[in-house]
Amino acid sequence: MATKGWASKVSAISARVYFFLIILQIPLFRVPCRSGMCTTPIQVTSSQLIASEIFPAPVVKALLYPGAIVHGLIKNTTVPRWGDLLEIYNLNAMKEASPVVDLHRLEVLAGSYFCVAGAIVGILKPGRMSMFGTLLVIWGLVKEGMLGKPVNTDPARAVYVYPTMVLALICALSSIKYDVKKAMRAAAARPIAKPVERSSKSKLK
Repeated sequence: MATKGWASKVSAISARVYFFLIILQIPLFRVPCRSGMCTTPIQVTSSQLIASEIFPAPVVKALLYPGAIVHGLIKNTTVPRWGDLLEIYNLNAMKEASPVVDLHRLEVLAGSYFCVAGAIVGILKPGRMSMFGTLLVIWGLVKEGMLGKPVNTDPARAVYVYPTMVLALICALSSIKYDVKKAMRAAAARPIAKPVERSSKSKLK
């Protein structure tokens, strides 16, 4: 019981740390996106949501506002206005922006969606969504940064991974609940195959 309680605490703490990393927009990477250069999964997700109009603008602003407050207090010691959020993140002209940038980075885009959704859902019930999202983002960054797909000749728009990405990955993996005792009971409950008994005819022979 003590092991199970300790594992649950680690999972809950990791899920909360991951939530704050995502929702407060701590820079995890740098990659070109529709709005310019995105450094967090929320920025990648917000640019796509505004461009596709999947969710209304107030919902996207609600995602951006906590991180905007933190960055505003750090940089200018001021709280940004709600009405200026789209302008601050360069999201006003998303409909006219070319979707080619996002199509070249589908792993980063899909992974960012999972990261944001996993961070929010993980506060209530930690799961594997955060892990899948983080691994997808990392694979997309590795594919572009190391394998050169797509090729980028502009150093100012080169892909970069911040050390905080390692922390995000550790938190995503640690937030998964795994009950060792339950797994052992399930393994023990599996029926053991019995050897086939020889027929009576074979015994007579």
